Amino acid sequence: MTSRIAVIDFETTGSSPGQGARATEVGIVLIEAGQVVESFQSLMNAGVWVPPFITQLTGITNAMVAAAPPADEVMRAAHAFVGAVPMVAHNAPFDRGFWQAELARTGCRAAQPFACTVRLSRRLYPEAPNHQLGTLARFHQLPSAGRAHRALADAQVTAALLLRMQQDLSERWGIAAPGHAFLMALQACAKARLPKFLEQHGSKLSFFAGRPRC
Repeated sequence: MTSRIAVIDFETTGSSPGQGARATEVGIVLIEAGQVVESFQSLMNAGVWVPPFITQLTGITNAMVAAAPPADEVMRAAHAFVGAVPMVAHNAPFDRGFWQAELARTGCRAAQPFACTVRLSRRLYPEAPNHQLGTLARFHQLPSAGRAHRALADAQVTAALLLRMQQDLSERWGIAAPGHAFLMALQACAKARLPKFLEQHGSKLSFFAGRPRC
């Protein structure tokens, strides 16, 4: 079983592929053994118009998208880059939706499980002012990765947040190997049961090879 995790972020023309929105940029960071080991980034041309408010938010213009590689080409490359590695995103339902929708257009499978750093943060850091990525980066004093709302920069900050979570799980709660399966169980754990869950797994396990249960 791979210990790698792929952290992904999309920039898009809207909030939902079900409403016709398409991806304009993808950024992916691979982490392993507590550090970033590889990254992937590309703008993509899905043949759609980028609304002005999206350009204002992200800096991605229609001209930039028009000059970018076709979306199916980028997504095939992203799919090959990730392989079978499990995934993490900040607000995972959003990025998972675009990952699945864009890959479906290429005929590629998108079967990876997604852990969510929003859900994980709500369980591990209830004292944070809120659980937006920028707020959490300031709360934990994470290094800046460049302009917010660009795919690779946001993926890098999310990766830094995930690594901080794994470090805290190890140092504060005694979880020796908080891998992806553990993160999936943790985010699904009811808040009321969280202390017992962390105590049980921190005191009993030195390695997570299976699927922990809350």
